[in-house]
Amino acid sequence: MNKLKIYTCKGDKGETSLLGGIRVAKNNARIEVIGEIDELSALLGIVRSIDNSQPFCRIIIRIQHELINFMSELADPNNNCNKILQENINQLETDIDEISKSLPAFTEFIAAGDNHQSSFLHLARTVCRRTERRLVSLCKIELGISPILLAYLNRLSDLLFVLSRNYELN
Repeated sequence: MNKLKIYTCKGDKGETSLLGGIRVAKNNARIEVIGEIDELSALLGIVRSIDNSQPFCRIIIRIQHELINFMSELADPNNNCNKILQENINQLETDIDEISKSLPAFTEFIAAGDNHQSSFLHLARTVCRRTERRLVSLCKIELGISPILLAYLNRLSDLLFVLSRNYELN
């Protein structure tokens, strides 16, 4: 079995490929959003690595898989690959509602830093918000990007906030 090489040298001049082999600059708006999603997923991996027996580990793993689908959808320049669906948003809302039941009412802003999980979840939330802003910019310059993607990021940042509160209080 032949192993694939990690390096291809194809990106040495500042370009990369979207699905279908279309070459774009590495600072292309789609690539920027894909990179932000990748960073967000890595942060969620840090949260899991701190203690993967935590009660919300299955939610975080599911989100990481959804973020892979999100990147895949954005990597399709023809916007034919809808992998993030309304049902994904519905599940985020269910998660938010379920976790919120055990939390006291939110009455003031929170300064991150109570523990590692909470702090990294707050950082993930801010990366998610930055990603959302970049996706808004992408939607202004390219037509056909699913509005579900924006709604997903908006709801995901809410879930990350609720998760961070849970770890602050427990």
